[in-house]
Amino acid sequence: MAYGHSERSRSSDSRSSRRRSSDSRSSRKRSSSTKIVISGGFGAGKTTFVGAVSEIMPLRTEAIVTNASQGVDLLGATPDKNTTTVAMDFGRITLAEDLVLYLFGTPGQRRFWFMWDDLVRGAIGAIILVDLRRLEDSFAAVDFFEARQLPFLIAVNVFDGGPRYPAETVRQALALRESIPVLDVDARDRNSAKAALIALTEYALMNLGSVPR
Repeated sequence: MAYGHSERSRSSDSRSSRRRSSDSRSSRKRSSSTKIVISGGFGAGKTTFVGAVSEIMPLRTEAIVTNASQGVDLLGATPDKNTTTVAMDFGRITLAEDLVLYLFGTPGQRRFWFMWDDLVRGAIGAIILVDLRRLEDSFAAVDFFEARQLPFLIAVNVFDGGPRYPAETVRQALALRESIPVLDVDARDRNSAKAALIALTEYALMNLGSVPR
């Protein structure tokens, strides 16, 4: 009798183990993730944006700006900035138990733009951060995402003491289509950054057919 009881016990344990394993695999299958790119010109606030909203300590690939970059990096408009992103910024937000959002910040310096194609692969859309003091720095990012038909919005980073213009004025200056959202954002503020991410997600969902496969 003891032998039969032991066999039944082992059989029951085995079934329970298989159920737990199956439940675990099922849970992993249900989990999903999405990706958003934070882009813009040098010093527009991309690293600050990712750091403000990420639930984890963001991965940053910043290097000190040295004399060797003189004549290569245009630093005149950002004299107080002494670091630059040389690869990417990376952050994460858990939206639900089975949904995670990954943020990838692009490098702003022109000599690192070759990385953009890799960083945007698989993204649902992009936020282009704009500094109105250097609006021309945003043209390249707009052209890049328009050429790849990736949904994007313009987030005007509100710098202290910086100029302010209506959204329609910014839209005209960047030659944007009427459908592309233009909004203000404080890249230092978590709630402001989250609002921009929500706006982009809603816009991307409306343009699913334009997302590259």
